[in-house]
Amino acid sequence: MDTRAILIFLGIGIVAGFLASLVVGGGGLITYLISGVIGSFVGGYLFSAAKINLGIKNPIVSQIIVSTVGAIIVLIIARLIT
Repeated sequence: MDTRAILIFLGIGIVAGFLASLVVGGGGLITYLISGVIGSFVGGYLFSAAKINLGIKNPIVSQIIVSTVGAIIVLIIARLIT
């Protein structure tokens, strides 16, 4: 991965974490980043395991949606644990 790909990945993580926090609640830039990055792995795994294809032509928008769903799941599980 080059620097550009890492920055795009982190940007998608921040956006996904922010959108997930709007749904579930919570806040803070670091929280957005952590929940979004973990959510991208969780969402990617769940969507590929369930063979869900969003049918969106733009890969960044598709990744933001998948990451947001994963981040919502991560935040809900984190709230259940604490």
